[in-house]
Amino acid sequence: MESGTLNLDIQGTAIDLAYRRRPGPLPTLLCLHGFGSTKEDYVDLTMREEFRGRDLVFWDTPGFGLSSISNPEALSIPFLVAVAQSACSALGLERFHLSGHSMGGLTALMLAEAEPDKVLSFFDIEGNVAPEDCFLSRQIIDYPAETADDFLAGFKERVGQRSEFSSALYVTALDCKVQPTSVAPIFRSMVDLSDNTNLMEIMAKLRCPRAFVYGAQNRHLSYLERLPDIGVEVIEIAESGHFPMYSNPPALWRAMAGFISRHEAQ
Repeated sequence: MESGTLNLDIQGTAIDLAYRRRPGPLPTLLCLHGFGSTKEDYVDLTMREEFRGRDLVFWDTPGFGLSSISNPEALSIPFLVAVAQSACSALGLERFHLSGHSMGGLTALMLAEAEPDKVLSFFDIEGNVAPEDCFLSRQIIDYPAETADDFLAGFKERVGQRSEFSSALYVTALDCKVQPTSVAPIFRSMVDLSDNTNLMEIMAKLRCPRAFVYGAQNRHLSYLERLPDIGVEVIEIAESGHFPMYSNPPALWRAMAGFISRHEAQ
């Protein structure tokens, strides 16, 4: 598996984008991680039979993992879309299956809207499509703190106490996965887009095959019944909540591989 760094300039902001790629003859699958996670969320795909021969590409979002950014205040979901467009160009990704989790799912949704001719399919894992999805990001408004470090410490305590699969596991690694100064600009952008943009309409207008994937603990999401009406396949992952890649990864990866295979066969 290749590991490398792309040196990008996005709107005057310098980025060193750490990525991993497992080349293969089958069409590319690009996966974008969620807030507080890294590209390693997806590395197990390289060891699974369902993805044999698949060209796999993952990177750390600027300000997360091993990727750096010269000006964290520049971060926003539209900025991350611009990062993705530049990275795809640098890596020669002309057409690809697309997946994203949470923050990565929202970024992927906006990328699919911006680049409709490049996206073969969209596998959205608990990505924001409505204001109710801001249960993590809205904390930047509901729990103001004097410093970025203070906010992240409080965020870890609150999320770690949630009665949801893998929440404690998730927060344990936050300190080594996210730079505190990256949190506020990303969270504010996620809340702004979720509250003031009709994300469901964007999802409805995408021409590619789409799936919305959620953990069984989130059956309460109000829009799940609406998704099939706009042509989106709905997939539940058992024994998981917002973090199915931590709680039930085999089921998540089988669902992803099955979705891609079904639509490549058509």
